[in-house]
Amino acid sequence: MAKSSTSSASIPALPPTYEAALQELEALVASLESGQLPLDQLLTGYQRGAQLLKFCRDKLEAVETQIKVLEGTELKPWVQE
Repeated sequence: MAKSSTSSASIPALPPTYEAALQELEALVASLESGQLPLDQLLTGYQRGAQLLKFCRDKLEAVETQIKVLEGTELKPWVQE
């Protein structure tokens, strides 16, 4: 039981912004792909990556929802001018 409370205490908070989360996620993926992490850190890294990915997806979904509200019910294709 003490082991799980230690694990939850060592989980870092989510970054304050989408950009910070994406930067951390990219660094984490690079370290996971390097093959240099010990086995126990692979699991921790994977769990953190899943957490960061969900955070980024939620942020993107929130922005998409706000755009839908501003533009009507469906997103319009973005055209670069």
